[in-house]
Amino acid sequence: MQTVQNNAVVTMAYALFDADKNEIEANEFAYLHGHNNIIPGLESALHGLTAGDKKNVTVAPENGYGEFQEELVERVDRSAFPEDQDIEIGMQFQTDTPEGMRIFTVVEINGDEIVLDGNHPMAGQTLIFDVEIKDIRKATEEEMAHGHVHGAHGHHH
Repeated sequence: MQTVQNNAVVTMAYALFDADKNEIEANEFAYLHGHNNIIPGLESALHGLTAGDKKNVTVAPENGYGEFQEELVERVDRSAFPEDQDIEIGMQFQTDTPEGMRIFTVVEINGDEIVLDGNHPMAGQTLIFDVEIKDIRKATEEEMAHGHVHGAHGHHH
């Protein structure tokens, strides 16, 4: 019987909850194990499971989306954006930073001051996953070379 191991394509169903047991999302998807396609705390907890296994996994922020970093919250003047662009809370912008591409979300608007947050929306949160392993298969050569799963017809997800 196949187990969850490096270079296995794992299909899993999961429900994600915050520390107060509020459901954040539920989904089913396939990922390539051992290639950092999912957060490290979840990936390591699934290693060695077999199809049909169910597991409850609690992931601390440092093994999830990282701690909340205050320095990623920036206040910028409205003039930093194109004049014709409507700025609304929840809008996201992709920006090149010294650490690479980062997505900033508009979290506050105070007159001409726009507050942007470059943290992942789940940064600083303890995450609780209810996981069921649905299927495990060996990755194709192409998937291993690319480091992620391809769809049924060779297309990227």
